Amino acid sequence: MKTVWIERMLVRELATLAREIEATADEGVLWATPPGISNSIGTLTLHVCGNLQHFIGAVVGKTGYRRQRDLEFSARGVPKAALLAEIAETARVVSTVLGAAALDHDAVYDDVVGGKYRVATGDWLVNLVAHLAFHVGQAGYLRRILTGDTTASGGIALGAMASATSVPDHRA
Repeated sequence: MKTVWIERMLVRELATLAREIEATADEGVLWATPPGISNSIGTLTLHVCGNLQHFIGAVVGKTGYRRQRDLEFSARGVPKAALLAEIAETARVVSTVLGAAALDHDAVYDDVVGGKYRVATGDWLVNLVAHLAFHVGQAGYLRRILTGDTTASGGIALGAMASATSVPDHRA
């Protein structure tokens, strides 16, 4: 596993989240939740950005970021522009930190995760990708449910993978 692969996947998913927010014309929708759903698009955004800013920025990159996890779930009404700025800053931190890090993916990660687990750095980075992708998918479904707009935001861009190269149409 290469760190650049993880970095590209995280940045790709953050870009998809930004497109979900950009596709939401009514800012009130960003904070709405249908029955049975506890987290809004805005809440999911604050949560994944705080998560990555902490686990990649603060722990790996020693950025000094101080996570306020409770605020990720309690803040409401953060403007669309501020959410997009938070995503952009998180993508910048992920790219900067993982782009410069020479990480040993088999080494023990520098933090206790979930309050009680020691894990390999590579395992944790893959978990961070899965966590982000899970919540981006939730945000996509929430946008569609709340707006009635079934337009896809272009997630899972294969060309954004670090190892992707274009080939001529092989089916011809």
